[in-house]
Amino acid sequence: METSTLLMSKNPMETMKQQLEDLRNQSVESSVDLSKEIAAIEKKIEVLRRETYQKLGIWERVQLSRHPRRPYAMDYVASLCTDFEEIHGDRLFGDDGAMVCGFAKFQNFPIAIVGQQKGRNVRENIQRNFGCPQPEGYRKALRTMRLAEKFSVPLLSLIDTSGAYPGVGSEERHVGEAIAVNIREMSILKTPIIGVVIGEGGSGGALGIGVVDRLLILENSYYSVISPEGCAAILWKDRARAPEAAEALRLDPKRLLHFGIADEILPEPLGGAHLDFEAMAKTLKKALIKYFKELTAISLENLLENRYKRYRSIGDFSDL
Repeated sequence: METSTLLMSKNPMETMKQQLEDLRNQSVESSVDLSKEIAAIEKKIEVLRRETYQKLGIWERVQLSRHPRRPYAMDYVASLCTDFEEIHGDRLFGDDGAMVCGFAKFQNFPIAIVGQQKGRNVRENIQRNFGCPQPEGYRKALRTMRLAEKFSVPLLSLIDTSGAYPGVGSEERHVGEAIAVNIREMSILKTPIIGVVIGEGGSGGALGIGVVDRLLILENSYYSVISPEGCAAILWKDRARAPEAAEALRLDPKRLLHFGIADEILPEPLGGAHLDFEAMAKTLKKALIKYFKELTAISLENLLENRYKRYRSIGDFSDL
């Protein structure tokens, strides 16, 4: 699978991939050396992939952020950290599988982790609520944040959700209030916080763990006040106009960098993070080492002051 427009079975890349598979099978079955033909098609596929991914539009990048094989929060935790100990439950209502929290070691130093986790099959998606946290998820994250502050360990936030769960039960348990409390508490949390948008970063669901000192975003990710489908449904009463909404929302990581919302765009392997997770993990690891070192060298007083100034400086204001 490539992107929404490249998923069509009749697109040139898929056709060549099928030809490549047929040649490989034919070579094995007939014991005929077809290595030259196989190499030629592999080269054509690589050229076409490079040309395609260098010209991706905003909507295509949104689709890549949702790719079913894209690395999720726990993939990065397993690759980058050791001794991960997960925390369960908010001690108020229950445990939320869409929000994973705990403590681990990164480069032999302790860190706290909060992250949104999606599933890869029907059973996992039900368990993870399709990556849409409920109030108890945000309260579990807050519990972890307060423990991080108590034990003076930095916090890593892995953002990947289309939005908080909007169901009746979620509203009854005050999901809006839970997100608001997290935003307030993160703004004054006395420990360094790094946020990484690894896929989708939709609405308050993302912001509930997104008030940070440094925000990194993967090249094929987005971070927005609303998902494209939600925007299209509100503006035009038609979710099918999501590609148009994505353009209007300027869902391009470069815009986040320009407006001072993101601090760095992390390049992905050609075709997306799912095609070379090891390379993507190395890129993220390098960035985390850099920013954790930078933030832990700042006094808590200056850290909180800089965090305050960071969010006060976002946007343009005028007094009429």
